[in-house]
Amino acid sequence: MLSRLAGLPRNRALALCALPVVALLAVAGLAPLPFSIAQPGTTADVLGKDQGREVITISGVPVRPTDGQLRMTTILATGPSESIDVGEVADAWFRTDRAVLPKSSVYPPGKSDKEIEQHNLGQMKESQDAATLAALDYLKLDPNKVKVQLHLADIGGPSAGLLFSLGIVDKIDGDGDGGDLTGGRTVAGTGTIEPDGTVGAVGGVSLKTQAAARDGATVFLVPKDECSQAEAERPKGLRLVPVTGLSDAVSSLRALEQGQESKVPSC
Repeated sequence: MLSRLAGLPRNRALALCALPVVALLAVAGLAPLPFSIAQPGTTADVLGKDQGREVITISGVPVRPTDGQLRMTTILATGPSESIDVGEVADAWFRTDRAVLPKSSVYPPGKSDKEIEQHNLGQMKESQDAATLAALDYLKLDPNKVKVQLHLADIGGPSAGLLFSLGIVDKIDGDGDGGDLTGGRTVAGTGTIEPDGTVGAVGGVSLKTQAAARDGATVFLVPKDECSQAEAERPKGLRLVPVTGLSDAVSSLRALEQGQESKVPSC
């Protein structure tokens, strides 16, 4: 190649040398990339209704009316079979309301769209079962005598577990002194939950805080291990409260409701 270009004018030689690079960039720009682009998704009040049905229905024990909201949060990501190009990745990379994630970290690899949908719905069902057991264990109630039904359509995954548990606690016991666990405010959050009440980390926390603030939340419960991620893009006016388990989440909300700010941890 160099010998053929030796006799050409310098500008023309440079132009010819650049052709393979330009072609490569053009192909890269058109080729699908193994990423998903995520953005703030919907939120849902677990103390309210979804599609005309109560999200949390409890029988076998007295249930109290509630004020305030407990909003679970989601992210909205491009689909598992949806292709994105380098231009879309570059645009999302420089926006605070977008995140570029490896597709394998969002969806199980090697699965069809239908299989992934079923997987996510299965995770939601497991999360609901764990949330119920955690809440009833915290309240020292017999799960054989208290029936809890959870309904939240078109949302999959395990990250609503903590909010489901808090909703059950609020509907049955409130703050423990006759008041609302929320203190009448809009509280949002995220986190998986185990039957023993342990709260686990989730993905997309910085996007979920934006969804929470957009929908009126002033407090956001975040798994403690993800504090730094949540703090990085924290919307103005949104208080981050780190949690490791259901019991400390309840304690923090009670302290806020009672005006005991010094007892509430921060990220």
